[in-house]
Parts: sequence; C-alpha cells; structure tokens
Amino acid sequence: MKILVINSGSSSLKFQVIDSETERVMAKGVCERIGIDGIFTYKTDSGTSVKEPVAMADHKQAVDTILKTLTDQERGVLEDFSQIDVIGHRLVHGGEKFTGSVVVTDEVIQAMTECNDLAPLHNPANLVGVDACRQLMPDTLMVGVFDTAFNQTMEPKAFLYGLPYQYYEQYKIRRYGFHGISHKYVSGRAAEFMGQDIKRVKTIVCHLGNGASICAVKYGKVVDNSMGFTPLEGLVMGTRCGDVDPGALEFLAKKENLDFQQVMTILNQESGVLGISKNLSSDFRELKDAQIKYNEKASLAREIFAYKVAKYVGSYAAAMNGVDNIVFTAGVGENDSEIREEICEYLGFLGIAIDEVMNREQSEAVKISTWDSKVNVLVIRTNEELEIAREAAAVARQVGSGKR
Repeated sequence: MKILVINSGSSSLKFQVIDSETERVMAKGVCERIGIDGIFTYKTDSGTSVKEPVAMADHKQAVDTILKTLTDQERGVLEDFSQIDVIGHRLVHGGEKFTGSVVVTDEVIQAMTECNDLAPLHNPANLVGVDACRQLMPDTLMVGVFDTAFNQTMEPKAFLYGLPYQYYEQYKIRRYGFHGISHKYVSGRAAEFMGQDIKRVKTIVCHLGNGASICAVKYGKVVDNSMGFTPLEGLVMGTRCGDVDPGALEFLAKKENLDFQQVMTILNQESGVLGISKNLSSDFRELKDAQIKYNEKASLAREIFAYKVAKYVGSYAAAMNGVDNIVFTAGVGENDSEIREEICEYLGFLGIAIDEVMNREQSEAVKISTWDSKVNVLVIRTNEELEIAREAAAVARQVGSGKR
C-alpha cells in the first residue's frame, strides 16, 4: 500500500510517499513559500534531489506540483498517482471529538472546523491541505491523524483546570496535550527497542525542540501531557513561555499598557529561551555556542530549560508511581547531549546513571544509561510521518479498501 503523507501549514506543505508494507520512504519533500514566490524541494530514495523555484499560488497548485513530480518519467517514483492508495493528513486539533484516526468526510471536516478556535494557527492550514487533495484526488481515501488524539486517554484529574466546571461544559476549556503523533511513535519504538511489551511499561517521552512537551505513557496510554488547552502551556520553549502565573500577565498588561492580543504575542513569539537570553536566539545550538563564550543569559536560558524538563519528568514519575523508560526525542532531545546530561543530573533520586560515551552516540535509537541504571534512558529519532502512514494504513484496512 502506497501512502502519501501530507503535513500542511499556512504557507508550506511537507510530504512523503511511504510503502506501508516495507515502511520505505520512496520520496519526500516540501513546498515552501506557497502564495509568495514558491520553493520546491524533493528527494527520492534512489538519489534524485531537486530544489527549485516553482510558482505555487495556493495549496492546490502545491499538491499538483507534488503529484506531477511523483509521476514524472525521469524524477518520479510512481507510474500514475492512482497508485497512491491512501493520503494521511496530519491534523493538529480534534478537541474531544476524535480519539483516533478517521476517514476524512464532510462531517469530519465540519467537526474539525468547529475546533478552529482551539488551534487558529494550525487547523485552518491543515484543512486547506485536505481541501486541495480532495479537489485533485476526489476518489482517493483520505485519513486524518490528529495530534491530540493519543492524549485523549488522560483522565479528568489530569486534564481539568481549576476553573468553574461550567466553562468546561460550555466551551471545553481543558488540557488537550499535543505532539501526540510523536509521543505515540517514540513510546512504541522505545518498547520495541528494549524488547518490552508496551502494555506493561511506564515511559516518559521528552519531545524537546523549538516546541517542547513531556508525555507520561503508562501501559501504552497517556496519563498526562505538559501542553494544555494550547501548545503554550508547559515547558519553556524556543519562543513560548510555558507555565506562567496568570496574575503576572494582568500586572504586565497594566504596566506596559498592553491589550490581550499584545500579551499573547509576547507569550508566543517573544518569550522562552529567546526572551530569557535577551533576544540572542531561540536556537539551542546558537545558545550553546554563546554559552561556551560565557554569555550569562544564554547559559541561564539553557539552565532554566533543563530544570523545567527535569521537574516535569519527576512529577510524571510520581503520577505513574514509577518509570521504566525516559526517552529524549526531537531536535534538541536527539542532538544536544549536554542538555540530556544536565536534565538527568536532577534525576539521580530515580537511580539514573548516564553513560557519557553512549550519550554522544548518533543513531536512530540508542540507550544512553549505564547497565546498572534503575531506569532506561534512551534517545530515539522521532518519525511522525511513519506514524501517520501506519495510522492511515490501519484505517484503510479497516474500511476494506484504499479507495472510497
């Protein structure tokens, strides 16, 4: 079964073609600057590589570019786009309506549209990609894979805020958690790598990138996730503030004469390690370079980040009454050995010990804890596209065919 994985943003569209039987990535790429000047990047597993300007006025033209390239006689990997059995769409916010992946129908699109207020930057962009594919490939089965779905096993004690209950009933104000596709893939891959039954282990996944979240997965189901009603809650991130006292926001708004939208701009775009480092950078690699040069604010930003991660890991170990695996993933988690080591220094009370040599290994999956560590500490390269392809293939098998 050939799966086309689509991740649509407001001005970009990432894609991969994956053979679900072998899980081989046949081709991948990205359409960037859609509606502006258009840049198309494309690679195949046979070595073809393209990066060129392509006029793409909208997402429909972007999808058309992708399909034409995939079926091109010289550069393509398919004879005809009818060979695509299923399209798997990454969809960010499904609210409480979706606890798993579903066939995309008019009813699903309507339900997702109703969640637009919960993810105004992501859901409309995702739906634009869905609409473009439906126009060009109306007879191809499409599956929506929600970033919030994996987190829907959280219990009310974990997802409810200390607000009047009526606001949950009326507006569904609650914690949803995000990065669910990554957390599901990584927690499953960790159990597979360690030869464990995922239904018998407790795993904490640290998805650490410019956006970052921690997820507690007990026996294959999510107990808690550090992100909340929006992806703003939780850890200090690249430009996002994470947890903050709401009273401080009122204080700040009065002092600076800011309206609420201006406050939200600060929290989402001007905070996190960028703000702490006094606008030096939101890139952890640049902060690391500055830290080496004794930049105090860069050092402080990385120190705060590590401290916050360790606090969440400790609290989730308590929430699950123990932990078997702690896994680092995503850009920072996979590549910053110093951050991993600093985080784990706080976790000695769990009996964790890190192998300094293994901590510097670069691999798809590696165990970085010592043989006598009480908890397995792993680094696993996340693969959201593969997880989406797996979900899409599973749904396609359930409906009995790759075509509607």
